[in-house]
Amino acid sequence: MARITHFFAGANSGDGFQNLFGEMVDLNDTYDFMILKGGPGVGKNTFMREVGRTMEEAGTPVEYLRCSGDPDSLDGVILPELRCAIADGTSPHVLEPEFPAAVDRVVDLGRFYDLIAAKADAEAVRAHTRSLQAAYGRAYHCLRAARQVELETAAEAKKHFDAERAGARIDGIIRRELRVKGREQGRTTKRFLGSITHRGMVWCFDSVDTLCSKVYEITDSWELAGESLERLRRTASENGWNTIACMAPEEPDRIEHLLVPGLGLAFVSSRPEMEYGKKPFRRIRLDAMTAPENKNRMRFQSRMTALLRKEAVDALKDAKACHDRLEAVYNPYVDFEGVRGLAALEAGRLLSWLG
Repeated sequence: MARITHFFAGANSGDGFQNLFGEMVDLNDTYDFMILKGGPGVGKNTFMREVGRTMEEAGTPVEYLRCSGDPDSLDGVILPELRCAIADGTSPHVLEPEFPAAVDRVVDLGRFYDLIAAKADAEAVRAHTRSLQAAYGRAYHCLRAARQVELETAAEAKKHFDAERAGARIDGIIRRELRVKGREQGRTTKRFLGSITHRGMVWCFDSVDTLCSKVYEITDSWELAGESLERLRRTASENGWNTIACMAPEEPDRIEHLLVPGLGLAFVSSRPEMEYGKKPFRRIRLDAMTAPENKNRMRFQSRMTALLRKEAVDALKDAKACHDRLEAVYNPYVDFEGVRGLAALEAGRLLSWLG
Protein backbone atom coordinates (compact mmCIF):
# COMPACT_ATOMS: atom_id res chain seq x y z
CA MET A 1 0.00 0.00 0.00
CA ALA A 2 1.29 3.46 -0.90
CA ARG A 3 2.25 5.80 1.91
CA ILE A 4 -0.15 8.77 1.81
CA THR A 5 0.37 12.05 3.68
CA HIS A 6 -1.42 15.39 3.73
CA PHE A 7 -0.05 18.88 4.46
CA PHE A 8 -0.77 22.47 3.41
CA ALA A 9 1.48 24.84 1.45
CA GLY A 10 -0.80 27.84 2.03
CA ALA A 11 -2.67 29.12 5.07
CA ASN A 12 -5.06 31.90 6.05
CA SER A 13 -3.83 34.31 8.71
CA GLY A 14 -4.12 37.80 10.16
CA ASP A 15 -1.52 38.92 7.61
CA GLY A 16 -3.56 37.49 4.76
CA PHE A 17 -2.62 34.44 2.73
CA GLN A 18 0.61 32.80 3.90
CA ASN A 19 2.53 31.08 1.18
CA LEU A 20 5.11 28.26 1.33
CA PHE A 21 4.74 27.33 -2.34
CA GLY A 22 8.34 28.35 -2.97
CA GLU A 23 9.31 25.61 -0.47
CA MET A 24 7.29 22.84 -2.13
CA VAL A 25 10.25 21.26 -3.89
CA ASP A 26 13.99 21.77 -4.13
CA LEU A 27 14.48 22.51 -7.82
CA ASN A 28 18.11 21.45 -7.52
CA ASP A 29 16.90 17.94 -6.66
CA THR A 30 13.72 17.72 -8.79
CA TYR A 31 13.31 15.80 -12.02
CA ASP A 32 9.93 17.15 -13.14
CA PHE A 33 7.64 19.84 -11.70
CA MET A 34 4.33 20.53 -13.44
CA ILE A 35 2.89 24.00 -12.81
CA LEU A 36 -0.81 24.05 -13.63
CA LYS A 37 -2.32 27.17 -15.18
CA GLY A 38 -5.97 27.95 -15.81
CA GLY A 39 -8.79 29.77 -14.05
CA PRO A 40 -11.56 28.66 -11.68
CA GLY A 41 -13.37 25.45 -12.49
CA VAL A 42 -10.98 24.43 -15.27
CA GLY A 43 -10.07 21.11 -13.65
CA LYS A 44 -6.80 21.67 -11.76
CA ASN A 45 -8.07 19.65 -8.77
CA THR A 46 -9.40 16.95 -11.12
CA PHE A 47 -6.02 16.73 -12.86
CA MET A 48 -4.08 16.39 -9.60
CA ARG A 49 -6.46 13.84 -8.10
CA GLU A 50 -6.32 11.70 -11.24
CA VAL A 51 -2.52 11.67 -11.21
CA GLY A 52 -2.40 11.10 -7.44
CA ARG A 53 -4.83 8.17 -7.66
CA THR A 54 -2.79 6.54 -10.42
CA MET A 55 0.43 6.87 -8.44
CA GLU A 56 -1.23 5.49 -5.31
CA GLU A 57 -2.30 2.44 -7.31
CA ALA A 58 1.30 2.07 -8.47
CA GLY A 59 2.35 1.91 -4.82
CA THR A 60 4.59 4.97 -4.72
CA PRO A 61 4.34 7.45 -1.80
CA VAL A 62 2.11 10.46 -2.47
CA GLU A 63 2.01 13.71 -0.51
CA TYR A 64 -1.14 15.77 -1.06
CA LEU A 65 -1.09 19.51 -0.39
CA ARG A 66 -4.57 20.60 0.62
CA CYS A 67 -6.12 23.98 -0.18
CA SER A 68 -6.74 26.40 2.70
CA GLY A 69 -9.71 27.85 0.81
CA ASP A 70 -11.27 24.39 0.56
CA PRO A 71 -9.42 21.56 2.35
CA ASP A 72 -11.31 19.03 0.22
CA SER A 73 -9.46 20.39 -2.82
CA LEU A 74 -5.78 20.23 -3.70
CA ASP A 75 -3.05 22.79 -4.23
CA GLY A 76 -0.38 20.26 -5.06
CA VAL A 77 0.84 16.67 -5.27
CA ILE A 78 4.39 15.61 -4.37
CA LEU A 79 5.89 12.28 -5.50
CA PRO A 80 9.08 12.10 -3.40
CA GLU A 81 10.46 8.81 -4.72
CA LEU A 82 10.18 10.08 -8.30
CA ARG A 83 11.42 13.59 -7.42
CA CYS A 84 8.35 14.90 -9.26
CA ALA A 85 5.53 17.23 -8.27
CA ILE A 86 2.46 19.09 -9.49
CA ALA A 87 1.22 22.45 -8.19
CA ASP A 88 -1.57 24.91 -8.82
CA GLY A 89 0.49 27.86 -10.02
CA THR A 90 -2.31 30.45 -10.09
CA SER A 91 -3.23 33.28 -7.70
CA PRO A 92 -2.80 33.64 -4.75
CA HIS A 93 0.23 31.34 -5.09
CA VAL A 94 1.56 32.16 -8.54
CA LEU A 95 4.45 30.00 -9.74
CA GLU A 96 6.50 30.30 -12.93
CA PRO A 97 9.14 27.94 -14.32
CA GLU A 98 12.69 28.67 -13.26
CA PHE A 99 14.34 25.99 -15.41
CA PRO A 100 11.74 25.53 -18.19
CA ALA A 101 11.38 21.99 -19.56
CA ALA A 102 14.69 20.91 -17.99
CA VAL A 103 13.08 20.81 -14.52
CA ASP A 104 9.77 22.69 -14.27
CA ARG A 105 7.13 23.35 -16.92
CA VAL A 106 3.71 24.90 -17.41
CA VAL A 107 0.73 22.64 -18.05
CA ASP A 108 -1.97 24.87 -19.54
CA LEU A 109 -5.44 23.64 -18.62
CA GLY A 110 -6.95 26.85 -19.97
CA ARG A 111 -7.04 25.13 -23.37
CA PHE A 112 -10.02 23.12 -22.11
CA TYR A 113 -12.26 26.20 -21.74
CA ASP A 114 -14.85 26.92 -24.42
CA LEU A 115 -13.78 30.56 -24.82
CA ILE A 116 -16.76 31.85 -26.76
CA ALA A 117 -19.27 30.31 -24.37
CA ALA A 118 -17.36 31.54 -21.29
CA LYS A 119 -17.28 35.11 -22.59
CA ALA A 120 -21.07 35.13 -22.70
CA ASP A 121 -21.06 34.91 -18.89
CA ALA A 122 -18.44 37.60 -18.28
CA GLU A 123 -20.68 39.71 -16.03
CA ALA A 124 -21.43 36.77 -13.74
CA VAL A 125 -17.73 35.95 -13.54
CA ARG A 126 -16.89 39.56 -12.58
CA ALA A 127 -19.64 39.70 -9.93
CA HIS A 128 -18.69 36.40 -8.26
CA THR A 129 -14.97 37.26 -8.36
CA ARG A 130 -15.59 40.59 -6.59
CA SER A 131 -17.78 38.90 -3.97
CA LEU A 132 -15.07 36.29 -3.41
CA GLN A 133 -12.41 38.95 -2.90
CA ALA A 134 -14.65 40.88 -0.49
CA ALA A 135 -15.33 37.77 1.60
CA TYR A 136 -11.63 37.03 1.93
CA GLY A 137 -11.06 40.66 2.90
CA ARG A 138 -13.57 40.29 5.76
CA ALA A 139 -11.97 37.03 6.87
CA TYR A 140 -8.48 38.50 6.97
CA HIS A 141 -9.73 41.61 8.82
CA CYS A 142 -11.18 39.38 11.59
CA LEU A 143 -8.07 37.20 11.70
CA ARG A 144 -5.88 40.30 12.02
CA ALA A 145 -7.90 41.51 15.00
CA ALA A 146 -7.81 38.04 16.58
CA ARG A 147 -4.06 37.87 16.13
CA GLN A 148 -3.50 41.22 17.82
CA VAL A 149 -5.37 40.04 20.91
CA GLU A 150 -3.62 36.66 20.82
CA LEU A 151 -0.19 38.27 20.73
CA GLU A 152 -0.98 40.24 23.91
CA THR A 153 -1.94 37.00 25.66
CA ALA A 154 1.22 35.23 24.50
CA ALA A 155 3.41 38.14 25.58
CA GLU A 156 2.02 37.94 29.12
CA ALA A 157 2.78 34.20 29.31
CA LYS A 158 6.29 34.62 27.92
CA LYS A 159 7.20 37.18 30.59
CA HIS A 160 6.93 34.44 33.21
CA PHE A 161 8.20 31.48 31.17
CA ASP A 162 10.97 29.35 32.75
CA ALA A 163 13.10 29.04 29.61
CA GLU A 164 15.97 27.43 31.55
CA ARG A 165 13.73 24.60 32.74
CA ALA A 166 12.45 24.06 29.21
CA GLY A 167 15.99 24.09 27.85
CA ALA A 168 17.06 21.39 30.29
CA ARG A 169 14.19 19.20 29.09
CA ILE A 170 15.27 19.69 25.47
CA ASP A 171 18.88 18.86 26.41
CA GLY A 172 17.75 15.44 27.61
CA ILE A 173 15.72 14.75 24.48
CA ILE A 174 18.64 15.67 22.22
CA ARG A 175 20.93 13.27 24.09
CA ARG A 176 18.41 10.42 23.92
CA GLU A 177 16.88 10.86 20.48
CA LEU A 178 19.03 12.79 17.99
CA ARG A 179 21.98 10.51 17.38
CA VAL A 180 24.49 11.40 14.66
CA LYS A 181 23.70 9.86 11.27
CA GLY A 182 26.57 11.27 9.22
CA ARG A 183 28.53 14.35 8.34
CA GLU A 184 26.24 15.54 5.55
CA GLN A 185 23.79 18.26 6.61
CA GLY A 186 20.17 17.19 6.64
CA ARG A 187 17.60 19.06 4.51
CA THR A 188 14.60 20.88 5.98
CA THR A 189 11.28 20.91 4.13
CA LYS A 190 8.73 23.52 5.21
CA ARG A 191 5.01 22.82 5.33
CA PHE A 192 1.92 23.89 7.23
CA LEU A 193 0.26 21.08 9.17
CA GLY A 194 -3.05 22.92 9.03
CA SER A 195 -4.95 26.15 8.47
CA ILE A 196 -8.13 27.93 9.45
CA THR A 197 -10.65 27.15 6.72
CA HIS A 198 -14.36 27.46 6.01
CA ARG A 199 -14.68 24.28 8.12
CA GLY A 200 -12.80 25.86 11.02
CA MET A 201 -9.34 24.70 12.02
CA VAL A 202 -8.16 21.68 10.00
CA TRP A 203 -5.02 19.81 11.11
CA CYS A 204 -3.34 16.84 9.45
CA PHE A 205 -2.08 15.00 12.52
CA ASP A 206 -2.70 11.68 10.73
CA SER A 207 0.30 12.51 8.55
CA VAL A 208 2.44 12.81 11.68
CA ASP A 209 1.43 9.29 12.71
CA THR A 210 2.04 7.96 9.19
CA LEU A 211 5.62 9.21 9.19
CA CYS A 212 6.55 8.97 12.87
CA SER A 213 5.86 6.26 15.45
CA LYS A 214 7.36 8.17 18.40
CA VAL A 215 5.53 11.44 19.10
CA TYR A 216 6.37 13.97 21.78
CA GLU A 217 3.34 16.16 22.49
CA ILE A 218 4.16 19.69 23.64
CA THR A 219 1.29 21.34 25.52
CA ASP A 220 1.74 24.94 24.43
CA SER A 221 -1.19 27.34 24.74
CA TRP A 222 0.92 30.50 24.42
CA GLU A 223 3.47 29.99 21.63
CA LEU A 224 6.32 29.07 23.94
CA ALA A 225 7.73 26.13 21.93
CA GLY A 226 9.22 27.91 18.92
CA GLU A 227 12.82 28.26 20.17
CA SER A 228 12.90 24.68 21.49
CA LEU A 229 11.61 23.29 18.19
CA GLU A 230 14.13 25.33 16.20
CA ARG A 231 16.90 23.98 18.42
CA LEU A 232 15.69 20.42 17.82
CA ARG A 233 15.49 21.04 14.07
CA ARG A 234 18.96 22.54 13.92
CA THR A 235 20.49 19.68 15.91
CA ALA A 236 18.74 17.03 13.81
CA SER A 237 19.94 18.71 10.62
CA GLU A 238 23.51 19.07 11.89
CA ASN A 239 23.44 15.36 12.78
CA GLY A 240 22.48 14.45 9.21
CA TRP A 241 18.69 13.96 9.48
CA ASN A 242 16.15 15.42 7.05
CA THR A 243 13.30 17.22 8.79
CA ILE A 244 9.84 18.54 8.03
CA ALA A 245 9.33 21.85 9.80
CA CYS A 246 5.63 22.64 10.08
CA MET A 247 5.43 26.39 10.42
CA ALA A 248 2.84 28.40 12.35
CA PRO A 249 0.17 29.72 9.93
CA GLU A 250 0.06 33.04 11.80
CA GLU A 251 3.86 33.35 11.92
CA PRO A 252 5.57 31.34 9.13
CA ASP A 253 9.05 31.94 10.55
CA ARG A 254 8.14 30.05 13.74
CA ILE A 255 8.10 26.23 13.88
CA GLU A 256 4.95 24.79 15.43
CA HIS A 257 5.59 21.07 14.77
CA LEU A 258 8.73 19.14 13.81
CA LEU A 259 9.00 15.76 12.09
CA VAL A 260 12.17 13.70 11.70
CA PRO A 261 10.88 10.83 9.53
CA GLY A 262 14.23 9.03 9.32
CA LEU A 263 14.09 8.54 13.08
CA GLY A 264 10.32 8.03 13.19
CA LEU A 265 10.32 10.96 15.61
CA ALA A 266 7.92 13.92 15.89
CA PHE A 267 7.35 16.88 18.17
CA VAL A 268 3.83 18.32 17.94
CA SER A 269 2.43 21.35 19.71
CA SER A 270 -1.02 20.95 21.20
CA ARG A 271 -3.46 23.61 22.40
CA PRO A 272 -7.21 24.31 22.24
CA GLU A 273 -8.36 23.98 18.59
CA MET A 274 -5.06 22.26 17.75
CA GLU A 275 -5.25 19.10 19.87
CA TYR A 276 -3.10 16.14 18.90
CA GLY A 277 -5.84 13.98 20.40
CA LYS A 278 -3.88 10.71 20.64
CA LYS A 279 -1.65 9.10 23.22
CA PRO A 280 1.89 10.42 22.74
CA PHE A 281 5.16 8.76 23.63
CA ARG A 282 5.90 11.59 26.06
CA ARG A 283 4.38 14.95 27.00
CA ILE A 284 6.34 18.14 27.50
CA ARG A 285 4.13 20.48 29.53
CA LEU A 286 5.33 23.97 28.62
CA ASP A 287 2.11 25.42 30.01
CA ALA A 288 3.29 24.28 33.43
CA MET A 289 6.54 26.21 32.98
CA THR A 290 4.91 29.63 33.08
CA ALA A 291 2.85 31.34 35.77
CA PRO A 292 1.29 34.50 34.30
CA GLU A 293 -0.18 36.87 36.87
CA ASN A 294 -3.32 38.20 35.18
CA LYS A 295 -5.07 34.96 34.30
CA ASN A 296 -8.56 36.49 34.30
CA ARG A 297 -7.55 38.98 31.63
CA MET A 298 -5.86 36.21 29.62
CA ARG A 299 -9.02 34.11 29.72
CA PHE A 300 -11.02 37.10 28.49
CA GLN A 301 -8.52 37.67 25.68
CA SER A 302 -8.75 33.99 24.70
CA ARG A 303 -12.54 34.26 24.45
CA MET A 304 -12.20 37.39 22.31
CA THR A 305 -9.74 35.62 20.02
CA ALA A 306 -12.11 32.68 19.62
CA LEU A 307 -15.07 34.96 18.78
CA LEU A 308 -13.07 36.87 16.18
CA ARG A 309 -11.88 33.63 14.60
CA LYS A 310 -15.47 32.41 14.45
CA GLU A 311 -16.35 35.56 12.48
CA ALA A 312 -13.42 34.79 10.18
CA VAL A 313 -14.69 31.25 9.61
CA ASP A 314 -18.12 32.66 8.70
CA ALA A 315 -16.47 34.93 6.16
CA LEU A 316 -14.47 31.99 4.78
CA LYS A 317 -17.75 30.09 4.40
CA ASP A 318 -19.03 33.02 2.32
CA ALA A 319 -15.83 32.93 0.28
CA LYS A 320 -16.28 29.21 -0.35
CA ALA A 321 -19.88 29.78 -1.49
CA CYS A 322 -18.72 32.55 -3.86
CA HIS A 323 -16.00 30.29 -5.25
CA ASP A 324 -18.52 27.48 -5.79
CA ARG A 325 -20.81 29.87 -7.70
CA LEU A 326 -17.86 31.04 -9.79
CA GLU A 327 -16.89 27.47 -10.65
CA ALA A 328 -20.51 26.66 -11.47
CA VAL A 329 -20.44 29.38 -14.13
CA TYR A 330 -17.31 27.92 -15.72
CA ASN A 331 -17.96 24.18 -15.36
CA PRO A 332 -20.35 23.81 -18.31
CA TYR A 333 -17.69 25.33 -20.55
CA VAL A 334 -14.88 22.94 -19.55
CA ASP A 335 -13.90 19.80 -21.41
CA PHE A 336 -13.30 17.58 -18.36
CA GLU A 337 -12.73 14.52 -20.52
CA GLY A 338 -9.86 16.41 -22.09
CA VAL A 339 -8.51 17.27 -18.62
CA ARG A 340 -8.71 13.61 -17.54
CA GLY A 341 -7.09 12.50 -20.78
CA LEU A 342 -4.17 14.85 -20.25
CA ALA A 343 -3.87 13.67 -16.62
CA ALA A 344 -3.73 10.06 -17.83
CA LEU A 345 -1.02 10.99 -20.34
CA GLU A 346 1.09 12.72 -17.68
CA ALA A 347 0.52 9.88 -15.19
CA GLY A 348 1.75 7.43 -17.82
CA ARG A 349 4.86 9.54 -18.27
CA LEU A 350 5.46 9.47 -14.50
CA LEU A 351 4.97 5.71 -14.39
CA SER A 352 7.57 5.28 -17.11
CA TRP A 353 10.04 7.15 -14.92
CA LEU A 354 9.07 4.99 -11.94
CA GLY A 355 9.78 1.78 -13.81
